[in-house]
Amino acid sequence: MQTSAPPRVPLLGRQYETERLGELIGAARAGRGGALVLRGEAGIGKSTLLEHLEGTASGFRVLRAGGSQLEAELPFAALHQLCLPVLEHLAGLPAEHRRALRIAFDLASGTPDVFRAGLAALGLLTAAGQERPVLCVVDDAHWLDAASAKALAFLARRVSAEPVAMVLAVRLPGGTRELDVLPGLSVDGLGDADARALLAAQSHETLDEQVCDRLVAEARGNPLALLALPRAGGFAPPHVASVPTLVGNEFRATLSGLPPQARLLLTIAGADPTGDPGLLWPAARGLDIDLASAGAAATATGLVEFGTRVRFYHPLARAAAYDASGADERRLAHRVLAEVTDPVADPDRRAWHRAQAAAVPDEDLATELERSASRARARGGAVATAAFLERAAELSLDTGRRIERTLAATRAHLDAGATDRAATLLGTAESAALSQSQQAETDLIRGRISLVRIDDSEGPAYMMRAARRLAPLDPERSRESYLEALEASLLVGRANGVTDRVLAEAKSAPPHPPDILDALDVLGAEGHRAAVPLIREAIDGAAGPLWTRHPALAIILAAELWDPDTHTRIIEWLLKSGRESGSPLVLRLGLAQAASAAALTGDLDGAMAAIAEEEALADATGAPPVIYHRLQLAAMRGRRDEASALFEAVLAPATAAGQVVSNVHWASAVLNNGLSDHRQALAAARRATDDGELFTAGFTLPELVEAAVRCGEHDTAVAALESLTERTEACGTPSGLGIAAYARALVTGAEDDYREAIAHLTGTPMLPYRARAHLLYGEWLRRRGRRQDCRPHLRTAHELFSGAGIEAFRRRAAYELRATGETARSRTGHARDRLTMQELHIARLVATGATSKEVAARLFLSPRTVDTHLRNIYRKLGINSRRQLRERADLRPAD
Repeated sequence: MQTSAPPRVPLLGRQYETERLGELIGAARAGRGGALVLRGEAGIGKSTLLEHLEGTASGFRVLRAGGSQLEAELPFAALHQLCLPVLEHLAGLPAEHRRALRIAFDLASGTPDVFRAGLAALGLLTAAGQERPVLCVVDDAHWLDAASAKALAFLARRVSAEPVAMVLAVRLPGGTRELDVLPGLSVDGLGDADARALLAAQSHETLDEQVCDRLVAEARGNPLALLALPRAGGFAPPHVASVPTLVGNEFRATLSGLPPQARLLLTIAGADPTGDPGLLWPAARGLDIDLASAGAAATATGLVEFGTRVRFYHPLARAAAYDASGADERRLAHRVLAEVTDPVADPDRRAWHRAQAAAVPDEDLATELERSASRARARGGAVATAAFLERAAELSLDTGRRIERTLAATRAHLDAGATDRAATLLGTAESAALSQSQQAETDLIRGRISLVRIDDSEGPAYMMRAARRLAPLDPERSRESYLEALEASLLVGRANGVTDRVLAEAKSAPPHPPDILDALDVLGAEGHRAAVPLIREAIDGAAGPLWTRHPALAIILAAELWDPDTHTRIIEWLLKSGRESGSPLVLRLGLAQAASAAALTGDLDGAMAAIAEEEALADATGAPPVIYHRLQLAAMRGRRDEASALFEAVLAPATAAGQVVSNVHWASAVLNNGLSDHRQALAAARRATDDGELFTAGFTLPELVEAAVRCGEHDTAVAALESLTERTEACGTPSGLGIAAYARALVTGAEDDYREAIAHLTGTPMLPYRARAHLLYGEWLRRRGRRQDCRPHLRTAHELFSGAGIEAFRRRAAYELRATGETARSRTGHARDRLTMQELHIARLVATGATSKEVAARLFLSPRTVDTHLRNIYRKLGINSRRQLRERADLRPAD
C-alpha cells in the first residue's frame, strides 16, 4: 500500500514574516521596489511563505525561478527562467543590452557580461512593471548558478525606484556569497503551541500525548519535519540526525515501497534539473518503463507532480529520489537522458549526462567535456567550465592529460571564486608525479590562491618558487612569474620586502633581453639617474606597452618617473579596454586611476565622479570599493574629520593584516601640511618614506621637506631634499622639477628657487602643486615684509585652491592674505558641497547632454532611478531643468 507525502504546510505562527512580505509588496505597488532574502533550514517553511506571497500579491505579474543542484554549474540558467516570460520586451532595450542578454542566454555568440546582462534584465522588469507591478520569486536560491546569483543580486540592489518586488529563499547553512549582502529575514522554527496546532490539523491519526511531546521536541519547530515524522509513528530515534536528514529519510522510506519501475522513473526525473517532460518521457520509454502505471504510482506518493513541468514537492524529495537509487541506476538514468538530449541544440547538457553515466575512464568523453568547457568559458560560465574540466580529469586515461585537466579545472575554480575548491583540487594534483613545469604551474596557482586569502602572505613565495622551477625550462615565463609576484603583491598591499627578494632571485636567472626587473635592480643598486632610461624603455616595451600586460606595475613606474602624461595614456587604455571588453577588474582599475590622477591634478569633481562610477561597478560586482584613490581625494580636499575617519577605517584592518599602509601616511602628511599641523605631517611623512614603496615614498618627499623645515629639523629636510632632487633631475619632467624646486627653496631660502618652481609648474596639469608653489613663495615674501610682492602670489594660490575645492590649503592662503591686510574673497557655493558623489557624477553627465538611459547604463542603474536622483539634484541646487544643469559652470568637466 502506497503512502502519500505530507500535505502542503499551512501557514501558522508566521505573522511577522507575512507582515514583512506585505510591506514589501505594498512598497512595490507604490513604485518603491525592494528585495528580501528568506533564510532558514530545509523544511522550515520558506517555500510556503513564497506560495502565500504569490497568493496575496493581487494585481502583480509573478515571475518565478529556482535554483537546482544539478544545474548550478550552467551559467544564467536561473536568470533565463525568470526573464523568459517577459522577453517580449527585449526589442525595446538598447542594442548593447539586447546583445548582452542574448549572449547570456546562448542565443548569440560572444563573451557574456554578467552586469550588462543584469542591467538588461532590469530593463525587462522595468518594461513589464509599466503594465502592472512585478513580483520575482526565486526558490532554492542557494543552488543558483554563479552568473545568475550575481545578476539577481545586481537586480535586487537596483529595483528601489521600480514597481518590482524580489523575494529569494535560501537554505541555511550555506547560501551564496552574492546574496549575503541583501536584506534578509530569518525564518525560524514554530513555537511549541503552533507546532502542536500544526500536528493536530494535519495528522490523520490520534497521537498519544507522550508521542506528541516527542515529535515537537525532535522536530524543533520545523514544519516539514512535523508533517513527515508522524507517518513513522513518532518513534524515530531522537537526536541522531538533523531535521533535513530525518525528513530525507522519511522521503526515502516512502520511495522504498514503490515498484521498481516507479522508482526508476523518479530517479530519471531527479537526474534532470530542467523538469522538462519532453526529456523525461522519451528517456523512460527508452527503458521500456510502463509510463501509465509507473507515473500513477509515483504521483500517488505526493512527492512529485507531472504536468507541463516535472515538479517535486520539495528539493529534499528530488534529492531523495536521486540519492535513494543505486549508482548503477543513476548512471542508467543519465545514459537515457543523454540519448534523448539534442546533441546540436544542447551539446553541453548531453555531454554532462554522458559523463555522469560513465563508470570507467573514457578519453573520448573527456575530450568532449573539454570542448564543453571551452564553450562554457566563452559564455562566461566559470563554474560550468570548472565542473566540465574536473569531470574530464576524472575520466582521463592518460596520466599527463589527467594532471593537465586537473590544473585547468583548478584555475577555472579560482576564476569562479571557489578558492577552497580550487585549493582542494590542487592538492590532488600535487600528490601526483608532476613534471617540473607542472610543479611550477601548481606553485603559480597556489600563489594566486594565497593572494586571495587575506590571512595568507605566502603568495609571492609560491610565485617565486614557480619562477625558479621555470628558469631552466622557460626563461621568459620565469621572468613573467617574477613580475607576477611583484605586481600581485603591490596590488594587495603586501609588498614588504618582496621587491628586493624578487630582484635578488631574478639576478641568477639565465641570460635574457633587458626588462623591467633589470631596470628595478639598477634602481635599487645605482639610483634613479642610472635606472630611469631603462624604466622608460621597459614601460614603452619593444613588444608593446608594459601596461597592456602588467597595468598596475606600469602605473606605479609612471608615477615613479613623475610622468603624468604616461599616466594619462595608461588610464585612457584601461578605460577603453575595460569598457570594450566588459572586464570589471580592468575598468575598476582604470576608474580608480582616473580618480587618482584627477585628485593629484586638482580636479576634485572629476575624482568624485570617477569614484562614484567605480563604486557603482564595485556594488554591481559585489566587490569592496578600491580605497587608495579615496585617500588621495580626502588628502587634497582637506577636511580633517572626514579624512581622519577614512584613514582610521583603512589603517586598523590593514595593520592587523600586516599590510603596507604608506598611502595612508602620504595622505595624512598632505592633509596635515595643509592644516599647518606640521608636527603631525612630519610623523606621517617619515612613516611613508620608511615603508620604501615605489611611488609613495618618492611622492612623500616634498611633504617631508616642508614639514621638517617648519618643525626646525634641518638635517631631515636636507636629506629628504637630496633624495627628491636625485629622483626628479633624473626623470627631468616639468612636474618633478617644479616640485623639487619649491622644496629646495624651503631649505635654502633662495628666491630664484621659488621662481624656478613656478616657471616649471605653470605648464603642467599639477594644479595643487602649482598653487602650493605660489603659496610658499607668497609666505616667504610676506615674512620678509614684501607685502606688495607677496599678494599676487597669495591671491593666485587662493583662487586656484578655492576653485578646485582644496579647502585646507585655501584656508592657509586666506590667512596669509589677511595677514597682509587684504581680505580673501569668500568662495561661492559649489555643486560638490551640496551633492553626494553619485549625484555629482549624474549631474555632470547630464550637463554634458547624456540621457537618463545613457547615465543608467554607465552607472548600472535603471533610468527611473536616475530620474529620482535628478529630482534630488534639482532640489539641492535650486533649479528645475536639464538646461539649467548644462548652464552651471561648476558642472563642466575640467579642461
